[in-house]
Amino acid sequence: MKRALISDIHANLESLEAVLDDIRRQGVSEIYCLGDIVGYGPNPVECVDLVRRHCKVSIMGNHDQGALFDPEGFNAVAEQAIFWTREQLERPCGSSALMGERWDFLGELPTRWEENGQLYVHGSPRNPLSEYVFPDDIYNPRKMEKLFALVPQCCFQGHTHVPGVFTESAEFFSPEDIDYEFPLGQQKLMVNVGSVGQPRDGDPRACYVILEDDRLRFRRVEYPVEKTIQKIYAIPELDNSLGDRLRGGQ
Repeated sequence: MKRALISDIHANLESLEAVLDDIRRQGVSEIYCLGDIVGYGPNPVECVDLVRRHCKVSIMGNHDQGALFDPEGFNAVAEQAIFWTREQLERPCGSSALMGERWDFLGELPTRWEENGQLYVHGSPRNPLSEYVFPDDIYNPRKMEKLFALVPQCCFQGHTHVPGVFTESAEFFSPEDIDYEFPLGQQKLMVNVGSVGQPRDGDPRACYVILEDDRLRFRRVEYPVEKTIQKIYAIPELDNSLGDRLRGGQ
């Protein structure tokens, strides 16, 4: 069975559509979404609908939670985007029943999912919603030890928008370091699957992971970035910087 892991879509419809198309071409059996379907981007309703339709498992991200409740810990740009996102989800789009189904879907998202020694979260195994695990954290042994103590065998996560593999022996490998593939062996791993809608590793292409047997593969997918940027520019409530950063993958 091939399983695709996507995360941090951030209401980027063009990117999500390109990734779903690539997933279909890869012969993937099922898709897991690790959160932040909404926030930052111009198409929250459409992205929620696509995730509901295509993903077998979906996890709550901090921006998904922020759309449901009062956002906490967001900067001014992100907070304004969250309030605008909430307005879009509250506007009639289809039937009133469909609008209710979208809210129910977001409200019922679990904060973690575990099966067969694999843990799926948005942030970290310690704080599934909002803890960041950055590549530089390999130099913080206490933090890494505490995190890996909570990992059954593998933990798949997003949140930082920076893809790569953390090993229990305090190493971090970017997709480029490992030629985009890594074996799943006996050692514990934390794997950041990257971001579909707002990459921050210097590569503007969408990123996701495919799991197959005892191996994982990182996939990078091009999409019409400028189309998304122009949509953001046209919405006063979305800061232009949210579009600008898409060009450089920052």
